Formats: sequence, C-alpha cells, structure tokens
Amino acid sequence: MRKGFTRKPKDDEPGPRGKNYITPGGLQRLKEEHRFLVTRERPAVTDVVAWAASNGDRSENADYQYGKRRLRQIDGRIRFLAKRIEAAEVVDPEAPRAGQAAARAFFGATVRYADATGAERVVSIVGTDEVDLNRNHFSWVSPLGRALMKSAEGDQVVLQAPGGTEYLDVLEVSYVRIAVEPFREPPGAEASPKERPRQQQAP
Repeated sequence: MRKGFTRKPKDDEPGPRGKNYITPGGLQRLKEEHRFLVTRERPAVTDVVAWAASNGDRSENADYQYGKRRLRQIDGRIRFLAKRIEAAEVVDPEAPRAGQAAARAFFGATVRYADATGAERVVSIVGTDEVDLNRNHFSWVSPLGRALMKSAEGDQVVLQAPGGTEYLDVLEVSYVRIAVEPFREPPGAEASPKERPRQQQAP
C-alpha cells in the first residue's frame, strides 16, 4: 500500500451549511413517514381526542389530555419532516462518476479501511437523517465521516474520536447502492389496526 497523505479535517468541512444531503432511499423514508403522519396517524389521534372530549370534564380526562399532547408531538414532527424534505439535496451513490469524484470519498461513498490493529471495517457516508450504526451508516458530519471525506485508496486519515486520536488506512473507496432501512409503522401507533373506542349512542 502506498503511503498517502495524513489529513486532519478542517472546521469548515464538509460542504456548505444548511443543505440536507441525503440518498434517494433516505428521502423516500422521510416522505413515507410524513405521509403516514399526515394521512393516517394524525386523523386517527384526532378521532380519539374527539371521542375523549365527548366523555365529560376535559381537565380530568386522561385520554383527552394524552391525545392533545400526542397531537402536538405529531404536528411538530410533521413540520420537522417537511423542512428536511424541502431542504433535501439528493445525491445518488450509483450515479456515474469520473476522475477524482470516483476515486475519492465524498457523500454517498462506501469506504473500506483498517485501523492501527489491522482490523478492517466497511462504512457508508450518508445524511444526518440516515444514520444507522447497525448497518455501518455514518453521517457525513460525524467525526468518522469528516475524517474519511476526500480520502482515496492508500491514504491515511486522522480520526479525532472521543477515546483519542486514531489513524485509519483507507483500503478502498466505492460508490454502490446504500440500502436504507425503510420506514416502518411505529409500535403502538394510533393508526395501527386495533380495537377502537366507540362513542356510545344516546338511549
């Protein structure tokens, strides 16, 4: 292996501020969650709140109080997702690349590296909304992501980790499909199929 440069990430790396870099799969997951909250979960919780409100004193009605609090949480999440989707800058790892863009690690790269002990690891550089440590998906603004940015095969980079400084040898940089965990309906969601409270009919 050739000895490449040893580089420390600069404070202003990587890239311009304010952009939400994301892979196509990551954006799809955000859109699916947004759609679920708007079209299913919020209407379902609204129905529960209306049912609870019909049962009497709202100040001592736990179902009503919980429902109103849950609605505020849902509305906050909907606003957050809408902003992230609007600011999305989609980068497809599988898009054709040439020259330095193909040889060096930028957003969407999958990098194989070895630490000082020789242990190898393969990680993918993704957006902040796509971090998944179980899949070795690291944010491009994480310490590891920043250390690997712009590196190429044969380079040695410096990782400023909480446990101290580490030196990583980059073995391979590639651009392949990054499989993002799809959005799954959260356990206990009000929109999940289950027995619903029904408003009693007046005799």
